[in-house]
Amino acid sequence: MSSRLRILTVVGARPQFVKAAALSSALRERDWDEYLVHTGQHYDDSMSEVFFSELGIPDPDVNLGIGSGHHGETTGRMMAGIERECLEDRPDLVLVYGDTNSTLAAALVASKLHIPIAHVESGLRSFDRRMPEEVNRILADHVSSLLFCPSQSAVTNLKKEGVTEGVFEVGDIMRDALCMFLQRAKERSNAIERFGLNPGEYALLTIHRPSNTDDVETLEELLEAAGEMGPVLFPAHPRCSESVRELISRNILKDNIQVVEPLGYLDFLAAASQARFIATDSGGLQKEAYWLKVPCITLREQTEWIETVETGWNRLVGNSAEAFRDAVCSLALPKSHHELYGDGKTAIRICDIISDWSG
Repeated sequence: MSSRLRILTVVGARPQFVKAAALSSALRERDWDEYLVHTGQHYDDSMSEVFFSELGIPDPDVNLGIGSGHHGETTGRMMAGIERECLEDRPDLVLVYGDTNSTLAAALVASKLHIPIAHVESGLRSFDRRMPEEVNRILADHVSSLLFCPSQSAVTNLKKEGVTEGVFEVGDIMRDALCMFLQRAKERSNAIERFGLNPGEYALLTIHRPSNTDDVETLEELLEAAGEMGPVLFPAHPRCSESVRELISRNILKDNIQVVEPLGYLDFLAAASQARFIATDSGGLQKEAYWLKVPCITLREQTEWIETVETGWNRLVGNSAEAFRDAVCSLALPKSHHELYGDGKTAIRICDIISDWSG
């Protein structure tokens, strides 16, 4: 291993950009060489470029520009591009985040080139292998050398699968990002005023998973239910924007649902922190809602963030419009709020562990 550690970091989706904002700065403070590869999985400016600019993430050293497509096609193209970068850069460590196709592609390439892998957000399980993310995270975990877990339950999941070496509970890197940027969001974002909303009087809705967007009838039923819930701010993900436009043209959407373009992280954080409740099928937003002490209704059957459900701050309703309505009608703030997923110092812990490992 070279005297100066060379780390090749792979990102591709907006949650990974947020995580990289917290960890990349910590890595570079150690005077390590980080080579940042953006796969282009999220390629729309509103889903990509704005995150780099407003969060101060270093510009990618290379953008593979993969874009959208079927899972096998995009993952294969990512692997080809990442393999080329690994062969040219010769990193000591490949660092990946989460559970996207970018994560899987980088982990497979590194394992075949015998380059150690560090997986941030390791050990999470929804126990639903119909979710592409579940397959991605399992495979990435089983080829990684350093597994950075956000919770004890994640450590336990790995132990049940026979993975015990190189496993560390470090907390959640997104907590670091929230601690870094929440005050900035409050000071700089005028999103709430811009959309004519009052703090604590609106719902924030996000939908992007195929189980909710690929069937227009399911999406219509969910949005029909949302139309009964007072003011709703709905930043439409590119994956469902065409279906949403169709519903608007058919006058299906109620006037209380304000459909807007995807928000930058600071605007989104400001909107999430002041919502009456959040309804989402995102994984990361379930945690952010918990940290912000905003009730969450999750439009999925399972979650990898089980602690948010166990504490009463998150409720799973699947894609049932009726269960969605019931959850809103029975909405209540739990009496207690425990510290979950770390204390905002995850990046420091990860760097310390990498330093010991490389030393």
